[in-house]
Amino acid sequence: MSASLRVRRTASRVVLALLSALYLCGVWHLTLRARPYGDEIAGLVERVVAWLARRDATSWITFDVVEFGANVAMFAPLGVFAVLWFGARRWWLAPPLGLALSGIIEGAQYLFLDTRIADVRDLVANTAGALAGALLMLLLAFLLTVPSRQR
Repeated sequence: MSASLRVRRTASRVVLALLSALYLCGVWHLTLRARPYGDEIAGLVERVVAWLARRDATSWITFDVVEFGANVAMFAPLGVFAVLWFGARRWWLAPPLGLALSGIIEGAQYLFLDTRIADVRDLVANTAGALAGALLMLLLAFLLTVPSRQR
């Protein structure tokens, strides 16, 4: 392996480590503080959900649906990072990592944060998000792989 390739690989790992750390800090900030968001955000979410509830086509979108979707979206990057760290062949590590991280979060909320509610649905949503992120990376890897020529 050439020196320039080693430098590029090391730089890529450093950038990946920094991005991973920033992501985990963001998850920590959103999940392990006394309140998930301020009054202005809560009011906005309530108004949007109420607006959606008044329409037949979107009346099924409740606060619980929005919260579940937000949890899936929050953990999708974990699946992306899992594939970047461990490779496409180990994509299956993403859901257990999502479940483990989610379990730690829910346990901490239950034990230490009386203003937060630990919920099994969060475990499901977060694990699904990690799986979705990993599957997205597999799809991208498939689409970006150049097929080898047939002999």
